[in-house]
Amino acid sequence: MAAETSPARRGTAPALFISHGAPTFALEPGLLGPQLTTLGGQLDGLAAVLVVSPHWQTPGIRVMTTAAPETIHDFGGFPRALYEMRYPARGEPAIAAEVALLLREAGFDVALDEKRGLDHGTWVPLRYLLPRADVPVFQVSMPMDLDPAGAFRLGHALAPLRERGVLIVGSGSLTHNLYEFRQDVKDPEYARDFAEWVAKAVVARAADRLVDYRRLAPHAERAHPTDEHFLPLLVAMGASSEAEIPRRIEGGMTYGTLSMDSYEWGLP
Repeated sequence: MAAETSPARRGTAPALFISHGAPTFALEPGLLGPQLTTLGGQLDGLAAVLVVSPHWQTPGIRVMTTAAPETIHDFGGFPRALYEMRYPARGEPAIAAEVALLLREAGFDVALDEKRGLDHGTWVPLRYLLPRADVPVFQVSMPMDLDPAGAFRLGHALAPLRERGVLIVGSGSLTHNLYEFRQDVKDPEYARDFAEWVAKAVVARAADRLVDYRRLAPHAERAHPTDEHFLPLLVAMGASSEAEIPRRIEGGMTYGTLSMDSYEWGLP
């Protein structure tokens, strides 16, 4: 029997949900950073990386067609070293324009944006996943009115791109209470309970439970006072297939309440 090659070599790229946590993740790799680098080493043959990040929310959907996107430092009050970082990946306008057509066919309201750069929800995790920045990167914005069911539908609409070698990344945070982060609250137990509930639902491919997470998950409103950092998980899961077994990447807990757990679909 021939040795199995990675899906990227066969033309099919994985789908990922990555917890990018706080911007300081770029300086503090913790448990997750090295695992992303190891995973990235298996991603030969990618045509491009498509990222959906909560740090780009727009009326309707906008698709980034920028040829040479800038690194956006969309945060304040952090160490100077963060503002000096650059992620010099080129864009992929041709594929991005095709994505816009695909999403329009799926019923989404879509426009192109040829000036947008890469926000920190994109470049911070990618500097670990693909540190050489040698794969084209573009973003698809998150509609301001996106809800969990819509996020899953968005991911499903993007799924055919994986057959073209486009890696689909939903970048968010498994837990994201900024008030507690800023107040330096140290209470990881509730965040762990929430993360374990999510893990069981993802492994069971219980999309209906995840869509209704705010009612069903323990401590959901505390873990996510607003939805936007949870929705990328549903985008990534929506881009996966029923046959793919999800893999949990345990990222530990940072700053007391930010779970860095991430998920991958489609690698052997």
